[in-house]
Amino acid sequence: MTARIYGYGRVSTADQTTENQRQELEAMGHSLPAQRWFADTISGKVPALQRPQFAKMMDRMEAGDMLLVSKLDRLGRDIIDVMQTLRLLAGRGVRVKVQALGDTDLTSTAGKAVVGILAAVAEMERDMLVERTQAGLSRAKAEGKQLGRPSKTTEADKQAIRERLGAGDTVSQVAKDYGISRASVIAVRDTVAA
Repeated sequence: MTARIYGYGRVSTADQTTENQRQELEAMGHSLPAQRWFADTISGKVPALQRPQFAKMMDRMEAGDMLLVSKLDRLGRDIIDVMQTLRLLAGRGVRVKVQALGDTDLTSTAGKAVVGILAAVAEMERDMLVERTQAGLSRAKAEGKQLGRPSKTTEADKQAIRERLGAGDTVSQVAKDYGISRASVIAVRDTVAA
C-alpha cells in the first residue's frame, strides 16, 4: 500500500479560513485531496486530540502515512501537547512535516532534535515570563502599590458594615445591600476580630 498524505489546518474563529494553510502545504509539492484534508475551527487552547476533525483524521491514518501542517502550533495547544501528539503519531508509524520548518520529518531522529530544541526554547521563554512577572510584582509591592482588584468597599463602608452586623443584621442582607459577596462581608467582619 502506498503512503497517503494527509493535511490538517486549524483556525480560531468562524470568520477565518484554513484555505491559506492548505495552499501553503500544496506549494510544498504535495497533493491534498478533499478526503484527506481536515480542518477545525476551534481555539488553539484545545488539545489536538480533543479537536473533532483532528481526532477523525487520526482514526483514518495508518503506518506509513504522512501528516502535513503549516505550523507547529497546529499540532497542539502548547509544546507539551505538540510533543505528545508527535509521539503518538510516531508510535503509529505516521511521519509529520511542518511547512514552516522546512522538509524535516519531525518523527525522524533529526526532527526529534528540532522539536527538542523548540521545547527547550519554549520552556525558557515561559520561565523568563514568570521571572519578569515576579520581578514586576515585587517592584510594585516595594513602591507601595496595591496589587489585585480594587476593593468594592471604602473604609467608611467597612465601618458601616461592622456596625450593621453588630446591630444584628445578617451577613446575607448586608451583602445584598452593598452589592458584594457574603465572603466579602465576612472578611470585613473578621478583620476586626483579628
